[in-house]
Amino acid sequence: MSVDASPEAPQVQQQSSLATAAARNLATTTKSAPQMQEITSRWLLRILPWVQTSGGTYRVNRRLTYTVGDGRIEFIKTGSEIRVIPRELGELALLRGFEDVDVLTALADRCVQRDFGPGEVLVEAGTRSEHIHLIAHGKINQIGTGRYGDSSVVEVLGDGDRFGENALLDADALWEYTAKSATAGTVLSLSRREFEAVLDGSPALRAHLAEFSALPQQRQNERGEAEIAMSAGHTGEVLLPGAFVDYDLRPREYELSVAQTVLKVHTRVADLYNQPMNQIEQQLRLTIEALRERQEHELINNPEFGLLNNADFDQRIQTHSGPPTPDDLDELLSRRRDSEYFLAHPRTIAAIGRELNSRGLYPDHVDLQGQKVPAWRGVPILPCNKIPVTKERTSSILVVRTGEDNQGVIGLHQTGIPDEYQPSLSVRFMGIDEKALISYLVTAYYSAAILVPDAVGVLENVEIANGRS
Repeated sequence: MSVDASPEAPQVQQQSSLATAAARNLATTTKSAPQMQEITSRWLLRILPWVQTSGGTYRVNRRLTYTVGDGRIEFIKTGSEIRVIPRELGELALLRGFEDVDVLTALADRCVQRDFGPGEVLVEAGTRSEHIHLIAHGKINQIGTGRYGDSSVVEVLGDGDRFGENALLDADALWEYTAKSATAGTVLSLSRREFEAVLDGSPALRAHLAEFSALPQQRQNERGEAEIAMSAGHTGEVLLPGAFVDYDLRPREYELSVAQTVLKVHTRVADLYNQPMNQIEQQLRLTIEALRERQEHELINNPEFGLLNNADFDQRIQTHSGPPTPDDLDELLSRRRDSEYFLAHPRTIAAIGRELNSRGLYPDHVDLQGQKVPAWRGVPILPCNKIPVTKERTSSILVVRTGEDNQGVIGLHQTGIPDEYQPSLSVRFMGIDEKALISYLVTAYYSAAILVPDAVGVLENVEIANGRS
């Protein structure tokens, strides 16, 4: 008897119809248009009112302002040593316009570095003020006395700020507040004695200070603008004061900026692969999307006209505790009238939500251009991923007022340009080269103008890390 121990051979199923892989060779697939992950909501471009700038330059005329030296001071850091840039001392009110670099360098060399830790008292209210302190890094609270004798923080100072400027010229100056550090940091201090030593050896500085002391001959309002004389509440035949509105003789001008790229498409692609989608149109669509993303980035970060870099220093505030609390948002709103929009990085918006939730609060939602967006005090909070986030996980929150009639922020562009494809964006044919590449020059013109300083406010050094368990 024999036994067949070999396994049974597998049955091969015979194909009885056309396979899908082969069928696709004869069928036209249903396909999407080219997708692009870089595209964002670009809320800033949508909320700005765009003003026609026919001459390529927009001039912002303002009332004459006597506020001087309100810029922030910059420093040079070499290892652990920090020095103030001599020309940056011109940001001080009493040194504004003084350009003797040798004298400014002498003053910078006499600044003494002082490192401090959190909770350290730097100056005490009521004591003699003999130094000006320049904050290189850190956060300092100015603490005053309230109506009922309680202590309260009246102002928070940060990088580039200073306090005690009156001490350099007034020998009888007293500190009106206590300065206490909220974080670790560094200040550079210049004493009145060192300042007077440089002053004694510089006739040019003495002449400049004499001119500075005689400068404010015209009264100012609380914004630093030349005051308009008027009388009110009088009775009888009172001689009324004459008045006129003086203007700034050197107004700020904004020139249109440009973003450009050259789009290249091979003629073979344009000839043979234009169905069912036009290749040039799709390439152009994605290129324009990238240009618009770059445009929004520049409107936020450009050093010449970007909102972050051009916000007035009086409109920049620091957080009270680090994260973006409701109190910080309220203070940001209180600095200006008619605030219309918050702009924040999406991660910052998440941090705002955490702070509200921790207090049992829930943000409002408002309808904006057909979409529901979160809001605080009725002001929409819009995402803008162009606002930088530092490696320390801090960011900024912008609040803006928009429109020419409202003396806010406006976008600048010029329509009617040659080969215009979209408003203030042109697509210009550049020809076909010897490699059979079709070239198009794609150009976008744009800028932004802040009509008055309080049109933009910035909450700085906002901690967005989730430190809660």
